[in-house]
Amino acid sequence: MANNPVEHFLQTLGTFTQCVQTKLSNYFQSAVNIKASKVAKVGDDSTIWHLTREAKGGAVQKKKRGADYLDTTYLAEAFQSTDESSVKDKPGRPVSKEELGRATWTLLHTLAAQFPEKPTKQQKRDVKELMAILSRVYPCKDCGEHFKEILKANPVQVDSGAELAQWMCQVHNIVNRSLDKPKFPCQRVDARWGALECDEGACDLQGRRHSRDR
Repeated sequence: MANNPVEHFLQTLGTFTQCVQTKLSNYFQSAVNIKASKVAKVGDDSTIWHLTREAKGGAVQKKKRGADYLDTTYLAEAFQSTDESSVKDKPGRPVSKEELGRATWTLLHTLAAQFPEKPTKQQKRDVKELMAILSRVYPCKDCGEHFKEILKANPVQVDSGAELAQWMCQVHNIVNRSLDKPKFPCQRVDARWGALECDEGACDLQGRRHSRDR
């Protein structure tokens, strides 16, 4: 034991400080291990998978990290993927312009396929108004403006179902040409967009199932 009271006090203080540090270190390490074990139960793994974007190609890469990396920022990163392909697989996301276009053409071609061979004046007006409204309110503004120009140069043909189906195909091909896409053979329009199969027979605008004879 040191004879100097000051030296004795400093030695005692150092021993106490070291003891406190050891206790605190053991406490926090135990708390971290408990958190890690709770998270591991969710994924049935002893480690958290850390998701990071690779610098090239935007791919998502998995990296293992131990419990000492467990914090709120790390957990937020671990459960958030920025990979574009994974976003595409999630339901409820906004549609792309291409998906919107395909859905629109499916609707329009199917409408033409169901249009009666001897439409009423009201049915003719309805289809013309539908095309005009679509060109004004279409979600893709550039697409809507282009469609408006096409309608001006190619008025809607609604004297019969066959005429409307051919007009729709020709208009679709005009759009395809502007997008450098292949031309669809309009003689096959019925094979591609024929009459619907409706269990209750309420498919066409007159409320009955039918197939047109060309």
